[in-house]
Amino acid sequence: MGSKFEGKVAVVTASTDGIGLAIARRLGQDGASVMISSRKQANVDRTVQQLKEEKINAHGIVCHVAKSEDRKKLMDEAVSRFGGIDILVSNAAANPSFGPMIETSESAWDKIFETNVKATFFLCQEAVPHIESRGGGSIVIVSSIGGFVPFGLIGAYSVSKTTLFGIVKGLTSELAARNIRINSIAPGIIKTKFSQALTDNEDVANEELKHIPANRFGRPEDCSGLVSFLASKDADYITGENIVVSGGMTSRL
Repeated sequence: MGSKFEGKVAVVTASTDGIGLAIARRLGQDGASVMISSRKQANVDRTVQQLKEEKINAHGIVCHVAKSEDRKKLMDEAVSRFGGIDILVSNAAANPSFGPMIETSESAWDKIFETNVKATFFLCQEAVPHIESRGGGSIVIVSSIGGFVPFGLIGAYSVSKTTLFGIVKGLTSELAARNIRINSIAPGIIKTKFSQALTDNEDVANEELKHIPANRFGRPEDCSGLVSFLASKDADYITGENIVVSGGMTSRL
């Protein structure tokens, strides 16, 4: 186990699977106490047990990030259990709409922005006083390369991820005055449950790989190392950045 984050506390949302779990595990391996969360208690229990077996100091709680009472409870539980918060990783996202963007319903837009955008902002708002009280820290938002180059059948989701880049830029100066850095990562196609429609269909996968110079899909661990770096003292002069993790896929807004 590393000591880079010894004495530090990290809160990671949607952290019982995929990218979120990889991030929580890496921060824990690097010495942080980790508060994980999911919408399902069974997933929380399974993941906490798994991380503890890996000698990671972990605790978890059910949190539906679109609910204000759940967001507050998550932060309060981290402070109660571990004594404070130094790092926030906002990873939770939803996408109820697949198909042409022009056909996206109002209810789908509401769900996507409620979960992906508003909840991310209010998680930051909820965490900032706790982080500031510890002398400062780091916030990392998990966005998507779709925020730069929208994916065809998940256009509204992609636009929500573009908005997260704006949140990072908008909060940079305010949070710097509190000694808090904020950045986002923009993963490309990472092999998770969310991307199975792209990665598990051989014909679709081969077509997508033509656009990835690294010639492979990403792994959740390809994101976790960058988050650990951004949350660490090694990144002390990096804030307000949206960093792509895509194996070389085109990424320009």
